[in-house]
Amino acid sequence: MNETNTTIPTPPNFSSRSSFLTCRTDKIKRSPLTVFFFFPTSLIAFLLLLLLSYNGASIFYIHVPCSTKITPESDSFSPKTDDKGTTRRWSSLSTSVMYAVNEEIPVSKLNTHFSLLQKTEIFNSSLNLKPKGLSQTKPRYKILQSTALSKNFSVRIKEFFNGSGTNSSCKLRFFMTWISSLESFGYREFFSIESVFKSHPDACLLILSSSIDTQRGNQLLRPFKEQGFQVSAISPDLDYIFKNTSAEAWFNELKNGNVDPGEVPLGQNLSNLLRLVILYKYGGIYLDTDVIVLKRFDGLRNVIGAQTMDLQTGNWSRLNNAVMIFDKKHSLLSKFIREFARTFNGNKWGHNGPYLVSRVVSRVNNRPGFNLTVMPPLAFYPVDWNKVHSLFDGPVNAAHSKWMSAKIRQIRENSFGIHLWNKQSRQRKVEEGSILNRIMLDYCVFCDFSVSAF
Repeated sequence: MNETNTTIPTPPNFSSRSSFLTCRTDKIKRSPLTVFFFFPTSLIAFLLLLLLSYNGASIFYIHVPCSTKITPESDSFSPKTDDKGTTRRWSSLSTSVMYAVNEEIPVSKLNTHFSLLQKTEIFNSSLNLKPKGLSQTKPRYKILQSTALSKNFSVRIKEFFNGSGTNSSCKLRFFMTWISSLESFGYREFFSIESVFKSHPDACLLILSSSIDTQRGNQLLRPFKEQGFQVSAISPDLDYIFKNTSAEAWFNELKNGNVDPGEVPLGQNLSNLLRLVILYKYGGIYLDTDVIVLKRFDGLRNVIGAQTMDLQTGNWSRLNNAVMIFDKKHSLLSKFIREFARTFNGNKWGHNGPYLVSRVVSRVNNRPGFNLTVMPPLAFYPVDWNKVHSLFDGPVNAAHSKWMSAKIRQIRENSFGIHLWNKQSRQRKVEEGSILNRIMLDYCVFCDFSVSAF
């Protein structure tokens, strides 16, 4: 019987303690987890207890959140639900609505050709330059702070309206506010200015804005000035403007931190107040920068427009403050300002704007001393905010084209202006053959342009 030879490995000779440790160290390098076998059982149990304690504390700890304030944004409007939680809607009125106005001067035909390339160069040169020395840290409410330019507001506005130059011949005074940055001032706002001077070449337009009252901002307005139009941007001195009105105490409380600005952008609410006070102190016409003027406003006096109307009763149900025309020191404007300061709420959209003028007018309706004409929606708001896309869309078929032609006739016959509801239409592009495309061709001053830029 053959035997199989097996080789039995010879165990290592641990003749000394040092050779034993050397062998164990080699094995530890090959298996890192074996290091735990060197620790006493009690020490491992203690470490596990610490880990369990830490895990329990991380699960059951109490977190106390810190309150934060919402950073104000640029001012902008968007329709929302009313105080009852319902959204108002309205239909277009018939073209037979009569207006208490006298249109005496025909629309001027000013077709100054200003190439799209030139217009683009103006926007690029003014918007792409970086202001030198601009601090990286900006105050939370920079709009509340006075500047060297704003402190000269009273002198500059007097010079603009009552100067020795051609400004003294202003037939009408138009006002706009621009609280946003210069970068957000685009072709649409530029065209709004064009439409003012297309219908009112003899008017003055003052834009209350710190961002446009700059060297770069002046480049945007330069084409109008070169054509002889009277337009200027002046940084508003809010302390001076609100002084000796019901807004003064409210504004001081706001600056001292005693008024909660709320979640609605502060710039939007300041614009709501600023337009009221500027009309009260100077008188004239206020326009939002997304309003296109279609006719002369000479025959309009102490006028505000209805946004919605009850077709059964013929009464207005909602007013809007995007277009307002008032005499200086008009008693209703004083009521508006007092209402703003007394009931300010920065957390409700429209509470200090469209809802405010609606509340006050409904209270003083038919009372003596408050002479006011409320224009029907077709005057300034011929298209509802949720249907504004119909102005931008091109014709899709013969029936649609026919409807568009009828709508254009209705607007031209009955409307003094069109509110474009910028919040809803900002991302919309003007399509070829659309209602807005045709209107732009008729009411432009610098008419060599591309609708895609609008």
